[in-house]
Amino acid sequence: MSAIKNTKVEEVFEQYPKQIQSRLLILRQLILDTAIETEGVGHVDETLKWGEPSYITKKGSTIRIGWKPSSPDHYAMYFNCNTKLVDTFKEVYRELFHYEGNRAIVFAENDEIPVDELKQCIASALTYHTRKHLPMLGI
Repeated sequence: MSAIKNTKVEEVFEQYPKQIQSRLLILRQLILDTAIETEGVGHVDETLKWGEPSYITKKGSTIRIGWKPSSPDHYAMYFNCNTKLVDTFKEVYRELFHYEGNRAIVFAENDEIPVDELKQCIASALTYHTRKHLPMLGI
């Protein structure tokens, strides 16, 4: 697991319930691993947006991960709702994921994460500005 260098981000992770924190740290690591594995991504900034851990690249769209007390058994990966990302994921992966409108992939606490497919979604977000013109974002 990669160390969190931004102390404000680390503080947010520490505030999550332990069982959710471990799941969100898995999503975080998937984002960081996918960035390394994906050509053209480059540096990923880890910061806070709307009080949640967020991951930003020069050629991509922001990815946030988080948990809400109003839905204590769920956590999510959020995407910019002004992009074609989630609509494309719905088309390509249909019933594989649970979605929240056009902004998030939502996981139940005990869901098994479909790693390969989620990494494709992450790669699409991290490189969004280079692939937004492609049919189905090139997935």
